[in-house]
Amino acid sequence: MRDSNRGFDGKRVLADLNALRAIGAYKTGVHKPTFSEPHIRSLDWLARRLPDAGLTATIDGIGNVVGKSAKAGPKLLAGSHLESQNHAGWLDGPLGVIYALEAARVINSDPDVTGAVEVAAWCDEEGHFGHFLGSRSFAGAVTEAEIDAASDRSSDRPLRQALRDAGLAGRARLQAEPRRHIGYLEAHIEQGETLESSGLKIGVVTSIVGIWQYRITFTGVQNHAGTTRMAVRRDAGLALARFCVAIDDSFPALCGPRTVWTTGRITLDPGAPSIIPGRAEMLFQIRDDDPDVIERLEAHLRNMAADVTAQARCSVDVERIRTGVPAIMNAAFQDAIEAAGAVLAGGKSIRMPSGAGHDAQVLATIMPAAMLFVPSIGGISHHWSENTDDADILTGAAVFVDTCRRLLAG
Repeated sequence: MRDSNRGFDGKRVLADLNALRAIGAYKTGVHKPTFSEPHIRSLDWLARRLPDAGLTATIDGIGNVVGKSAKAGPKLLAGSHLESQNHAGWLDGPLGVIYALEAARVINSDPDVTGAVEVAAWCDEEGHFGHFLGSRSFAGAVTEAEIDAASDRSSDRPLRQALRDAGLAGRARLQAEPRRHIGYLEAHIEQGETLESSGLKIGVVTSIVGIWQYRITFTGVQNHAGTTRMAVRRDAGLALARFCVAIDDSFPALCGPRTVWTTGRITLDPGAPSIIPGRAEMLFQIRDDDPDVIERLEAHLRNMAADVTAQARCSVDVERIRTGVPAIMNAAFQDAIEAAGAVLAGGKSIRMPSGAGHDAQVLATIMPAAMLFVPSIGGISHHWSENTDDADILTGAAVFVDTCRRLLAG
């Protein structure tokens, strides 16, 4: 370990991660949805530890935890999130928060470093109530009307009620102070197998994909499943199934080299075995870092819907419900990560795009931002079996701390 990483404590990093893993434990992962009791306990856990890093902790009115420093000099913001997907992994989010906490402990107490690391845990990156809710609020992109309208995707509990239950009602929402931070740094497990399969230790993120999401609704005629002849049926469920197959058949000729698409949920109404569905709905998502590719695919999607509707069996409506703008990571920050990796990870790093969305893409709209990845065993994420080898966790933590030091040094 370099002298510049004096004070770095790998055992402390692993202990912190395992302490968070124990809150809301589920099999080898966690179940920690936004504003659940385990999530709130995790926020409190972090807030109690930020003073040890020379930071004053605040849990704001949207559930963000932010630690601020009174130390003179430039400030670097770092963090991630603490909630999880349902029955999911223990590192998706907490890894970046604990790396930021360790960097703050090491750097903020070092008299030879001018400036400080400030720590943030953004609320609801996983989108239980709304995508990137906490980081967008910090960036000034969440209105009170949006909060009024939001509800839990699993239980329909209103966001206002969840904030009251968490004891956060009436608290102010923190927003970024202009020119306070030189930028934002986030660490995350890769959530893919590129690093592991290539024997690499650090991913230097170049860009983060945009995510476009659609609600596609099929309207037919509900009728009796036993007495309605096949030739006269207007089955919305069958129309949806054929549409899904048509997407997979036609998209490859129009997409980019890294485009991905997913039908994440299908609902049939009324959903009974003896009733022909009169209505069907699918939630569909496209990801790419090129908006031109998305525009081309969306136009094709709408033309497909128009063609089905013209056949007069079922009508199809395509509604875009989420627009994601791709983010390019700051070049100087990428260089700093790569330089730290050259010393502390044996140069085993690669520049790579992120196929998943992260809070860093929101922060990139208001300040320079960057991300580093560490390997995921088997490329598994959003599942309770998600894991990363302890040695890779510690290598990533050391690189992260050194990157913070380099960025503060200018």
